[in-house]
Amino acid sequence: MKKISKRYKVAVDSADLTKDFEIASAISTLAKMPKTKFDETVEISANLGVDARQSDQMVRGTVNLPHGSGKKVIVAVFTNDPEAAKAAGADFAGMDDLIQKVLDGWTGFDVAISTTEGMKDVRKVARVLGPKGLMPNPKSGTVTDDIAKAIKEVKAGRVEFKMDKTANIHIIVGKRSFSEEQLAENIRAAVDVLVKARPETIRGVFIKRMVLSSSMSPSIKLASSVFNK
Repeated sequence: MKKISKRYKVAVDSADLTKDFEIASAISTLAKMPKTKFDETVEISANLGVDARQSDQMVRGTVNLPHGSGKKVIVAVFTNDPEAAKAAGADFAGMDDLIQKVLDGWTGFDVAISTTEGMKDVRKVARVLGPKGLMPNPKSGTVTDDIAKAIKEVKAGRVEFKMDKTANIHIIVGKRSFSEEQLAENIRAAVDVLVKARPETIRGVFIKRMVLSSSMSPSIKLASSVFNK
């Protein structure tokens, strides 16, 4: 049985976590919980009423957070013009050399971007990047010919999300060091994008449950009024 830390127990006892919270009260509740020595990531998580086995019910997308994610994003760009990509802010750039590096097992980046033309070669690393959620994809804006714009958006706080095999989804919305107002605006932006990502084939409830949490905190349930719009 996993031992519960004293800090976590204090966090659980700091509020009635059986209740449903609006965004502002959920953030205030999180703010009162004990913090760790590092700046914890804050995210919203949702359980979706979709059939994860059906390809037409896959939910994925990106959200441009008004106040960024608070995370330094390492970007790798697959392009035949690496100098231009690096000038635009890419941490790594290249084509054949970068592909070989990935095939050798390297995945030292958070986001991969590719030119449209380059995707025919980038598919060689799909078996490496796919399972890690790092494969460039047109739907997430990471397959594009405007590399500079894509790099800028990713670095500025564009967060990608993708549903897992159990129909759960997690979206980073900031850090605990953010102000309550910054977190609230980021959360609203993320919820709005997720609501709009509802597959056309869904007839019942799309978002069944949603919670707010930080890296080391218990979950705080969000009221259905937050996401049922």
